[in-house]
Amino acid sequence: MNYSLRGGINIPTLKEIDVPDKKWQNPTYLILGSGSIGFAVAKELRELDKDLIIVDKDSQKVETLREDAYQAIAGDISDPEVYKQLNLKELTGVLVLSSDNEANKKALEIISTLGINDAYCVARASDAINLQEMEALGADLVLMPSRLVAKSLVRSLGRAEVVHRGNKLSQWFKDMSGKALAIVVHDNPDPDAISSALALQKIAESFDVRSSILYHGEIGHQENKAFVNLLGIDLNRMEEHSLSDFTDIAMVDCAVPGANNMLSPGMHLGIVLDHHPLGDSEIDADFVDIRPNVGASATILTKYLQELNIEIDKVLATALLYGIRTDTLDFKRNTDSADLSAAAYLYPLADHEILDQLERPSMSIETLDILGEAILNRQVIGSYLLTNVGVIRDRDALPQAADYLLSLEGISTSIVFGVSDDRIFISGRSNDIRINLGEVLRRAFGEKAAGGHSNAAGAQIPLGVFSDIKDRQTLLRLVNEAVVKKFLNAVGVDRDTE
Repeated sequence: MNYSLRGGINIPTLKEIDVPDKKWQNPTYLILGSGSIGFAVAKELRELDKDLIIVDKDSQKVETLREDAYQAIAGDISDPEVYKQLNLKELTGVLVLSSDNEANKKALEIISTLGINDAYCVARASDAINLQEMEALGADLVLMPSRLVAKSLVRSLGRAEVVHRGNKLSQWFKDMSGKALAIVVHDNPDPDAISSALALQKIAESFDVRSSILYHGEIGHQENKAFVNLLGIDLNRMEEHSLSDFTDIAMVDCAVPGANNMLSPGMHLGIVLDHHPLGDSEIDADFVDIRPNVGASATILTKYLQELNIEIDKVLATALLYGIRTDTLDFKRNTDSADLSAAAYLYPLADHEILDQLERPSMSIETLDILGEAILNRQVIGSYLLTNVGVIRDRDALPQAADYLLSLEGISTSIVFGVSDDRIFISGRSNDIRINLGEVLRRAFGEKAAGGHSNAAGAQIPLGVFSDIKDRQTLLRLVNEAVVKKFLNAVGVDRDTE
């Protein structure tokens, strides 16, 4: 009889082992390699009361494992003879976890011949090349420890960043206790901006900070009107308040003073919370959190409410959930995992009857008229569709028309624009992965006038010298020529060639 001698103790080889224990004879899991990872997995499985056998070529490790009451045997996992002595009929999983890539690949080749295809096979690889080779050899899952450690570390760092931001915001509000805060949203605010402002107001209230939500423009979109009315949200027109009445100012769902808001350009702010890309603009603020990867500002505010352990009531949960859904187009646009987790957290807290009502508002006559004008006046250049809808009162109808026109066959980008008393309003949508629509509009109409995401963006351009033109048809023709020319130049399209 052959023995492996380690420290004076005899360790039997696989052929000589004789263990009557049923668990040994009918393992659920076979672990090949008992290094740090293999042992850690074995420990977790044993805590779950799983039957397992460990195979390792190091007899000293096997000795230690058996002293700890693990079923373990000494053997080379790349040797076919090892597997002939094991009962593999009841296996649920085979875990090939040694640090030797070549041994692991050889083990996978042997496993593929054993007729245990029902067993889930996990393998360990040190690099991407070996990962691909092990997948080709039939492994159901291949792990790279370095990648797992990196991902775990990044998650931990992300969590630390969230805690740091939460602490910093908390300290800012503590210093503001007993004072007044103006929460400013962009002109003609949408549900994402309004719900985010409502959440910040809730945070302010928890720190004994008085606050008012201020906006300029109109809440014209029928869904936005229904949103404010059904939830009873208290909004204040900016023109009716003096900023001198407030100790500090917060901006939500927008970041640059003077860009799509009535604040003075370059002014100092207390807080900026937004999810739109900042571009080349610079902002002066005590606390800034801008996350372009996130689909909605409401997601950012939901995370702060969670981090600060502030209770979210039904109205606020409904508002935030609706804000996330509308800005991500029901999770089909600019959606990050953070949006999904925030929505999952808010879902059971929200009023779903109100959400149902918000999703079926009546369409205004003006919105219908603008949609008709957009279809009638469309200009198609290649896969770009541009349309001038003329004089408008409800600018919120423009993105609705842009969304609708993007669904037309052969169209990758839709640009809808109209004229008010003093401005040209532009809304665009795109599913063309070759362009970033927000960057295109910024190039075409300026950093201060335009912005947005890669597939949804907008612009507001002062009429300037055009405002002196009294004839409406002349004005609309000149505006049309200017907007179309600037946009096509920004995307590098020669209209004459087209």
